[in-house]
Amino acid sequence: MQHEVPTDGATDALEVWIDQDLCTGDGICAQYAPEVFELDIDGLAYVKSADDELLQAPGATTPVPLPLLNDVVDSAKECPGDCIHVRRVSDNVEVYGPDAE
Repeated sequence: MQHEVPTDGATDALEVWIDQDLCTGDGICAQYAPEVFELDIDGLAYVKSADDELLQAPGATTPVPLPLLNDVVDSAKECPGDCIHVRRVSDNVEVYGPDAE
């Protein structure tokens, strides 16, 4: 039997995506969290899957591993293009990024 993870906000699963239309290609995200972000040959940043595959579909999301949460949040805060979005999976609410409440 699987145990349910409490949904008190602090333990909710998070996912991240990048709006490539706003990406400036600075690569700050890939410096902070290379396990999650990578620059492609087109010079834009993309998220990577858990098995290191570049996810190039528009709006593609990837889970935020808890040990990398601070790095991903720092990436969103420092991004000059303001294009990194981190949201809770449970209710689809952006918690870090340009549309965060």
